[in-house]
Amino acid sequence: MVYLMTSESTVFRRPRLKNIITIALPMVLSQASETVNLFVDRLFLSRLGKLHIAGAMSGGLTAFNVMSFFIGIIGYVNAIVAQNDGAGIKRNCARATAQSIRLAFIGWPILILIIPLVRLFFSSMGHLPEQINLEMSYFRILIFGSIFGLIRYSLAGFFIGLGRTRVVMAANALGMLVNIPANWILIFGKLGMPALGIVGAAYGTLLGSATIMFILLGVYLSPPYRREYGTAAELGFDRPLMVMLIRYGTPAGLETFFNIAAFNFFVQLMHSYGPNTAAAVTIVFNYDMLAFIPMLGLGFAATTLAGRYVGGKNIDGAEHSTRLTLLVTWIYAALMMLIFVIWADKLVRVFTSGFEGGESNVAALASTMLRLAALYTLGDATQLIYAGALRGAGDTRFVMWISVGTHWIFAGIAWFSIRMLDISAISMWVVFICFVLVLSVGMLLRYRLGSWRKMSLVVSRQSA
Repeated sequence: MVYLMTSESTVFRRPRLKNIITIALPMVLSQASETVNLFVDRLFLSRLGKLHIAGAMSGGLTAFNVMSFFIGIIGYVNAIVAQNDGAGIKRNCARATAQSIRLAFIGWPILILIIPLVRLFFSSMGHLPEQINLEMSYFRILIFGSIFGLIRYSLAGFFIGLGRTRVVMAANALGMLVNIPANWILIFGKLGMPALGIVGAAYGTLLGSATIMFILLGVYLSPPYRREYGTAAELGFDRPLMVMLIRYGTPAGLETFFNIAAFNFFVQLMHSYGPNTAAAVTIVFNYDMLAFIPMLGLGFAATTLAGRYVGGKNIDGAEHSTRLTLLVTWIYAALMMLIFVIWADKLVRVFTSGFEGGESNVAALASTMLRLAALYTLGDATQLIYAGALRGAGDTRFVMWISVGTHWIFAGIAWFSIRMLDISAISMWVVFICFVLVLSVGMLLRYRLGSWRKMSLVVSRQSA
């Protein structure tokens, strides 16, 4: 564990399972706090009706979609920090993070300019006018406050890249403790505050995000990090690191943007079936997050571990860490599969019990979809870990092409199936499951080919 968690040495040994857990567990818990935030947010809104819960998912997912290009580039600082820390060039870690924060401030006004276009998108998807108004209220507030999230991803990438994931875990946990009470107060009008509904949910989400950002910033600029990495001194523009961040981060950003755009397109098409299907899909994806987002945390850990070992020129260590991370992820995925299959009806009723009408139709559809979702959980685990390891090594271009390609082929199939063939929502859901399985096979094959073994993200220079 000593060599994984510190950067004083560039000599890495073969990792063991406890080393993987040390790195990954805080990331899983960090992502779990994000899951709880979203889950509780939508649970509160379900008490206001089907359109509110559907509007929150549609508006929130679209907000994340338009942010995702910059998040992908900014967040790639994780891999650059990991490799430079593994190579013992500590000052590059702070320099790279400073470039990432610059990109956050460049991206923010661009995101705000996109706001007027989104209403046209929702209208073109055939949503009800009442749902569009809710979606836009939620979306607009999240985008105006997106600077908190962008800087937060920059700072989180620094700590994740160093393997100091407990810092991110603690910040996310404290953000959750702000977010959930704020949502309860602002959505329902508690403690003398007016009841703001979905608008209150958006403000509560921003309060939680801002809390996390300021905590991470405080730690980043604290004396230990200023001494070891020069975080307060290394604030200037660094052309080689900025070029590297854009060169390698842009494929990651494009991949994230186009993947989420395809997924968002699919979700909006599913919402076009009507309020009952929109509510059912939202409920299922709310539970799917319980599986997906913690596994996403393990994917971040795979990126960090592969980056550190590749940066330290220990390919065997990178391969072994990926295998162990995949094993842990599979175990978690299998557990979630069992939960979805056995307790689907009870899980769905947690949400549908708050609906005034249409509960039985929504519940039956959501339960079937949730059981089917169990089928792709292991496939999702596989593609997340292999894609994470490939990114950590620097193999972002191929990951982008295979991921974006499969996502948009699926999006095209979804549009044709729903709009031209008029297939049922359940049939479309089965097509979605097949898509996830195909994507996992693609990532597995690319990893096995091994081109990533020859890549590097280290900028050679003497540390200051």
